[in-house]
Amino acid sequence: MNMSNHERVQPNDNLLAFPALVSTVLFHGVFKRKGGISPAPWDSQNVAFGLGDAPQNVSANREGIKKALGCKHLVSAKQIHESQIFILNENFDGDLEVEGFDALVTNVPGLGLMIQQADCQAVMLFDPENIAVGIAHVGWRGSVANIIRKTVFAMVHAYATAPADLIAAISPSLGPCCAEFVNYRSELPASMHGYQVQPNYFDFWAISRDQLCAAGVRPGNIHDAKICTCCNRDYFSYRRDRETGRFASVIGIK
Repeated sequence: MNMSNHERVQPNDNLLAFPALVSTVLFHGVFKRKGGISPAPWDSQNVAFGLGDAPQNVSANREGIKKALGCKHLVSAKQIHESQIFILNENFDGDLEVEGFDALVTNVPGLGLMIQQADCQAVMLFDPENIAVGIAHVGWRGSVANIIRKTVFAMVHAYATAPADLIAAISPSLGPCCAEFVNYRSELPASMHGYQVQPNYFDFWAISRDQLCAAGVRPGNIHDAKICTCCNRDYFSYRRDRETGRFASVIGIK
């Protein structure tokens, strides 16, 4: 299995950034659960509507993320754990949340592509040659559907991206220490059973790295936070808390 550059992560109190994605043409960040206004159990920087948190709290938290990144608008999806990709090639007024998608790609400046998380991965992609970005919501169902490959090839078709040029980053997410799947024989294909690190526990970080490599991304261009959201209370975790908020991973072009 391919090794990742997991040591190259810069955290601060409220934001985690990958130095490999620091660029004069790019903004990005993984926002921790701190720094917002939502009350418990969504405390405090919950970015997801429909969980019981007041909509005005969610809107205020999203405004704080835009301010922190300096982006005009946020583009998000009502994620459904499938593998449809939304390609955005024109600007618009206001924020946008689209139905039925789990990955977003664009080459339009000023738009922050946002994935909402509470254990699932956000896999961020940057094409520095054609100046385009993508981000995928990767839970176990997304891994089975290989949404990573589909997102890479959406960028290939939309922007003439060469996969070998892509820089990829895997956000904090459920780690192999906590990713227990007792029904894995019916949920995961046999090709994934080798990623079992102890009985019923799986390394989905390694699955994503290998799927990126299989899609043509160079191993040296893959950067992995290696932070387990279930273990680390700086992040929302559905597996740990059940009733909880969602944190945000965002990437966009300046």
